[in-house]
Amino acid sequence: MAQISVTIAGRAFRMACEDGEEEHLTGLAATLDARIGDMRKAFGEIGDQRLTVMAAISLADERLDALARLARLEEDMARLRESARGATMLAEDSARQIAQSIDEAAARIEAAARALDGGDHTA
Repeated sequence: MAQISVTIAGRAFRMACEDGEEEHLTGLAATLDARIGDMRKAFGEIGDQRLTVMAAISLADERLDALARLARLEEDMARLRESARGATMLAEDSARQIAQSIDEAAARIEAAARALDGGDHTA
């Protein structure tokens, strides 16, 4: 298990993470620190704890919005897949009907050719 130090709102925190996750955790801490900095600029010095909680709630809200958008996109994808399946089935059915029509037309053309040759005495 790796140990790293991150700085959030001017305070250093020692944290543990899985090996190889150090950069990811550092990035997350930097995101939170930036959000706290933005809120400090917007609201002034209202207390580190309050700014930290506000930043965390803000990030949680964005995460929930992103999850909701993702769920809607997944629903849209499912509908599109279903539409694509329906379109594929329709196209396959149309192809079968066209092939059948071509076979029937070919049989009629062959019968007409035999009749023109005078070789069709079976009728």
